[in-house]
Amino acid sequence: MAGAQRRVGLIVLILLVGAVIGSFLGEMASTLLSPGWLQSLLTKGPTVGLKTPATLDLQFLSVSLGLALKVNLAALLGLILAALILRRL
Repeated sequence: MAGAQRRVGLIVLILLVGAVIGSFLGEMASTLLSPGWLQSLLTKGPTVGLKTPATLDLQFLSVSLGLALKVNLAALLGLILAALILRRL
């Protein structure tokens, strides 16, 4: 049971790292490319999540929670590449 949970955690970690690296490379490419359709194709996409963070204020402690996921083509390509690498492992 513990091995299966570790395996799922590893899969999620590898896919997350792939999406982060893909997004980073997309942002790097956007600075190198001239403004146009290719730049916007790689870097533009919807942002899914909370627009403003949810705040819990207890007078002595204030906790803010927020999550936003920016989906773009570069991040999806990184995710697909990570999934292909994961299949080879």
